Amino acid sequence: GLKSDAKKTKTPLTQVGFYAGDGGGAAAKAATKALARGKAIGEGMAFARRLGDLPPNVATPAYLASQAEALAKRYGAVTTKALSQADMEKLGMGALLSVAAGAARPAKLILVEYHGGKKNAAPVALVGKGVTFDSGGISLKPGAAMDEMKYDMCGAASVLGSMQAAAALKLPINIVGAIPATENMPGGKATRPGDIVTAMCGKTIEVLNTDAEGRLILCDALTYIKRYKPSAVIDIATLTGAVIVALGNHIAGLMGNNDKLCGEILAAGETAQDNVWRLPLDEKFQRQLDSNFADMANIGGRPAGTITAACFLSRFTDGLNWAHLDIAGTAWTGGTGKTKGASGRPVPLLAQFLIDRCG
Repeated sequence: GLKSDAKKTKTPLTQVGFYAGDGGGAAAKAATKALARGKAIGEGMAFARRLGDLPPNVATPAYLASQAEALAKRYGAVTTKALSQADMEKLGMGALLSVAAGAARPAKLILVEYHGGKKNAAPVALVGKGVTFDSGGISLKPGAAMDEMKYDMCGAASVLGSMQAAAALKLPINIVGAIPATENMPGGKATRPGDIVTAMCGKTIEVLNTDAEGRLILCDALTYIKRYKPSAVIDIATLTGAVIVALGNHIAGLMGNNDKLCGEILAAGETAQDNVWRLPLDEKFQRQLDSNFADMANIGGRPAGTITAACFLSRFTDGLNWAHLDIAGTAWTGGTGKTKGASGRPVPLLAQFLIDRCG
């Protein structure tokens, strides 16, 4: 029985279940490693859920920056800094700042680096949408369920949760996280429908709907992240309601410009049981973003809304191996009652992707 096996192998009873005739050594080590991974991923997921569930008067852009600072204090391999609105103005981040224009709380671009790999090895970049409250701006959302727009920073939360998991596991990889963090509010200085703004890369954008703000903050973050010369870039965003129409609340949408990278993400999702589904990113959809007055519009109409949002982002990814995760359907459970809350997804997928990248 269990007792005699434990005596024979001199294995603690907590490991007896892994006994397979090798003294419990290899199997126990494998199980211990798996448990450590599960614990780190679970804690990263819980961290992301906690951030998502916090009220928007607590989880402000400054609060997200403080959480990044706390990670850096906890793990020696993590460093962080936050660019202020003045810094972003100097860099010409007109798209990101156009979203922040109506908010009383200042925006931040939060940068978190994990140095686990070789000094000069190219990092993997994770870019998370951090709209800490999305009223829609001048294109105001309906009042019903607007409280759930505190979850519009779940992409940012997933970046922090994944970075924590990687640091806890001491993964031999370099990672950089970029979180454009802001509120989207209808203040007196808010961006209006019809305004034209200039992104960091110099491209002009006609803002037809101020509630299509996530792509505006992400495009400047994607341009900024190029200075790190990343081997791969994944942006994570609660970007479109259209993805819920397409995939429901079970599967996130995946689009990208690199088949190998998208394949890695799909495989990681299968392993983690945190699934995604790849949607096309065809040149034909780009025409929906045409503008008579700027290089592009920020929306492309109702048809294929998830895809045209990704098409918009793709225009800022020249030279990048890039993938986009639209998690609007999977980041939280809405409604009322005790089932309501953040899911912590896609931390399991992202953590598994980073583990797989380490070989």
